[in-house]
Amino acid sequence: MNVLDAKIINTQYGIETYLDLLKNVEVKDIQYVTETASFYEITIGVEYFRLRNENYYNSEKRYFKMRMNADLNAITIIETKRESLFAVKNEFERSATKELIGEWLIKSHAFRKVLNDLIAEKKMENVKTEENIIGTIRFLEKLLEISTEDILSARVERSH
Repeated sequence: MNVLDAKIINTQYGIETYLDLLKNVEVKDIQYVTETASFYEITIGVEYFRLRNENYYNSEKRYFKMRMNADLNAITIIETKRESLFAVKNEFERSATKELIGEWLIKSHAFRKVLNDLIAEKKMENVKTEENIIGTIRFLEKLLEISTEDILSARVERSH
């Protein structure tokens, strides 16, 4: 018997159910430090099921970004412009979503597996002399080390 780890957020639009399944977590984009961007940033997609009117389920994938400065010592959560995990939520629901990221998602098997696979892929690119590859690997490894407190104390900003 397989037991799944899951979290639920009760929102004004229905009950959101998040399952710790590999197919439910995706890395959509990674940005590394450049001359014009002084930070690392990863766009993460999370699929969940929404129960509406106590009898209708549909699945949705929504996104958010985690940004760290070049020194990898400060984290900010960024709402995406479209399909945001934080969209159409009141302040209580937004707070619950931030808790979901900090207390569950970053510890989930799916999140950790996606990041570890991405690290292995970056290492296989065999371009270890390029600073952006080395920096990106350090950034991804740092994401595996972030704590619940790091997320809960992070600012949540809207994408510009």
